[in-house]
Amino acid sequence: MDKKNKRNLKFDTLCLHAGHDVFETNSIVPPIYQSVAYPYESAEYAAKLYNYEIEGFTYGRMDNPTSRIFEDRLAALELSEKSLLASSGMAAEFIACVGLLEKNDEFVSSGTTYGGTNQLFTVTFPKFGMNPRLVYNPENIDNWAEAITNKTKFLFIETPSNPNLFIGDIEALAKLAHDHGLPLIVDNTIGSPALQQPVKFGADIMVHSGTKYLSGNSTCISGAIVGKGEYIDHIKATEYRNIGPAISPFNSWLLLLGVETLGLRMKKHSENAQAVAEFLEGHSKVVSVNYPGLQNHPQHELAKKQMKGFSALLSFVTKGQLEDAKNVIDAFNLFIHAGHLGTSVSLATHPAFSTHQQITQEERIKLGIPDTMIRLSIGLEDINDLIEDIDQALSRIS
Repeated sequence: MDKKNKRNLKFDTLCLHAGHDVFETNSIVPPIYQSVAYPYESAEYAAKLYNYEIEGFTYGRMDNPTSRIFEDRLAALELSEKSLLASSGMAAEFIACVGLLEKNDEFVSSGTTYGGTNQLFTVTFPKFGMNPRLVYNPENIDNWAEAITNKTKFLFIETPSNPNLFIGDIEALAKLAHDHGLPLIVDNTIGSPALQQPVKFGADIMVHSGTKYLSGNSTCISGAIVGKGEYIDHIKATEYRNIGPAISPFNSWLLLLGVETLGLRMKKHSENAQAVAEFLEGHSKVVSVNYPGLQNHPQHELAKKQMKGFSALLSFVTKGQLEDAKNVIDAFNLFIHAGHLGTSVSLATHPAFSTHQQITQEERIKLGIPDTMIRLSIGLEDINDLIEDIDQALSRIS
């Protein structure tokens, strides 16, 4: 086997080997390069580095050997040329988008995105003269087409979406984008490359909150951008270098540890979440369940086409009023109430008053997030323990 070329290996093998040559580092485990600067072998070498004529390491704000190992590994997992780590998922999303925009440019995004993404697009970007056009019925490709103008620079979709689990048609959106000479950005955080590889359906750029499934254990805030080499090199030499959202080497190392078990974890997450969703679907205290693995999900067939499993995130709407949903949250014993997802332990969140609190109630309803919605991130515990905890919590609804 060519030690330099590991891209022909299977997914679970890539999770363990891609990007790292044990003979180059003289270590089975990738080392932590806890350094802010690197020596240059000559003045000419340094000049070429800073002029991007050769690859190497210049300064910790721009690059790091530990981070490079993970970046190469993630690029292989996403079937792409390069990736770039950032200090958080939001930092990665900002850099990925702003690298394609100039003042007075526009972009088109699904309206069904994570609350932080919504605020980035609708509050922060307009301050720079960069304006979103949101599609609130993103299942209809014609709505996307109508939103595109001569100022549009890219399309953006989060699929599956957080917290209502909308599934975007990556192939149709990629075709629409390419017909207009535009790239498609896919937030692949919830699916992860273990369950979904958007490049197979025509996507150009992927963004991740590495804090979630790539890490898998709630130990490191991190983000990543994945795409073609030319694009990654461009944003690294401009917006990334100028703004400085660098990840710490230690967090890159934690990501390397976490991603080793990504394939195994996502299978178990999906199995557990499917069982929980089916249990909730038949529960007398539940109005509706959002999970793409259920046959009544409006994009179930699309999810089957795009994904190898349906991931760990689901949401459901309780009967009763706001106080009933709060009582359920407070009654959990095993589920931890926290504003997070994608970790080994199971978590519960009340989106209307946490992740989407900054959005008005009218906007939340427009996005399909009622006050009685509860979001669950299903972990790796025994499924019977999880269902028992959910059942006793729902019994608090009269």
